[in-house]
Amino acid sequence: MRVATFNLHAGVDGWGRPTRVLDHVVDLDADVLILPELWRGDAGDDFFEELGSRLGMRGDFAPLATGERVTSGAGGRSWQPRLAHFTGEHGLYFDEHRSLTKTQRLRRRGLEDVEHGQWGLALLTRLEIEEIHVESLPRLPREKVRRALIVARLRDEGRSFYVVAVHGAHLSHGSYRQYRRIRDFVATLDPSIPILLGGDFNSWRPLLRVLLPGWRSLVRARTWPARRPHSQIDHLFARGPWESLGGFASDGGSDHRALIADVRLA
Repeated sequence: MRVATFNLHAGVDGWGRPTRVLDHVVDLDADVLILPELWRGDAGDDFFEELGSRLGMRGDFAPLATGERVTSGAGGRSWQPRLAHFTGEHGLYFDEHRSLTKTQRLRRRGLEDVEHGQWGLALLTRLEIEEIHVESLPRLPREKVRRALIVARLRDEGRSFYVVAVHGAHLSHGSYRQYRRIRDFVATLDPSIPILLGGDFNSWRPLLRVLLPGWRSLVRARTWPARRPHSQIDHLFARGPWESLGGFASDGGSDHRALIADVRLA
């Protein structure tokens, strides 16, 4: 089977210009998809419904923030403004838990084609779903969004396995606390059933080996930033008799590259 994780950044770049992420997801032809930063517009684009329809997939969505998405932005040749990490980007605005800065409020006031909606984590699959649910994680004080896991028990060719989808906080916001919770939660699952753990971890593999011991990486490839990647912060991990048949990363228009692994249960 093919498993993939791809941070969609709500289908826009840091300037608020639409990207080609949905077509890229379709082209991946995956059996299991973990999709951080998926967008569900209140009266417009609904990526969960669109991808489910185009791919013939089912799954679950964990809403992690309400916000606004700009789709008519303008900017330079770069994917986002140079100081976006410090002053805020121009494509997404979240004020549910933290107020916008004065600069963001002024910039937001003059924008057109702004869509309200939900931003969150999705898991989609064409395999049989035995059970699936969202497991909430505590919101960290510095975060402007919530965090959660999507936990699915799937079945393929008569064998069951778990998939746990993750979108972790940044290290600067205290993500190590969340990874402790993830470690404790995984310990409650049936240890006889193989597990895949994947998503955008916002962390490097050496540190995750300490925070999440006992996991094997299925594919190693640089995923961030997408245009000239120097780091892997998106991961697909496994426990149990998984055999890796190869993997790669691909640029699909987001700020992260998609990470793909072909695997089978030995």
